[in-house]
This record gives sequence, C-alpha cells and structure tokens, in this order.
Amino acid sequence: MTHNNYIYIAVMALVSYTIRILPLTLIRKPIKNRFIQSFLYYVPYVTLAVMTFPAIVNATQNPAAGAMALVAGIAAAWLGASLFQVSVICCAVVFVLELFL
Repeated sequence: MTHNNYIYIAVMALVSYTIRILPLTLIRKPIKNRFIQSFLYYVPYVTLAVMTFPAIVNATQNPAAGAMALVAGIAAAWLGASLFQVSVICCAVVFVLELFL
C-alpha cells in the first residue's frame, strides 16, 4: 500500500466521521421545519432505492428481463401481493423472459 492510499483512507474516515458527528453536535432542539422533516424521512428510502434498483436490473443475464421483473414486482406490490408473492412473480418473469430473449 502506497503512501497516497493512507491519505485517501484518512480523508474518507474524516468525511464519514464529520457527516455523522456534525448533526449530533449542531442540532440540539427538535426540527420543526416540515420540509426538512419530510426530506429526512425519505432519505433512507431513496438511498435504498438507489442501491437496489440498478442491482435488480443488472442481476439477470438480460437487463430487459430484470427491468420487466422490476415493473411486474412494483405492479404486484401495488395490487397488495405479499413479499413472497412479489418475489415469486419477479422470479417467474425473469425465468420466462430469459428463455425467450
């Protein structure tokens, strides 16, 4: 490991630590602004979506099959299917589409 790699790791650690510590030290009272509350409420969902959706599409041999499975899963969930049912539907869509694509 070269000297520059240690600098990169130190900067990364400093940035990560600062992002986590600053809100704890600077914000001492409850947040009353509705916009900020709404923003903070949705951050975990957006982060999860940004990490998950590309993986869903790229997990198959054909990205079109992954995209169609994503659409089918969203539709099934929207219509009230359970998590198990959604996963079975998505797997079935990928299986069928990869046979024909």
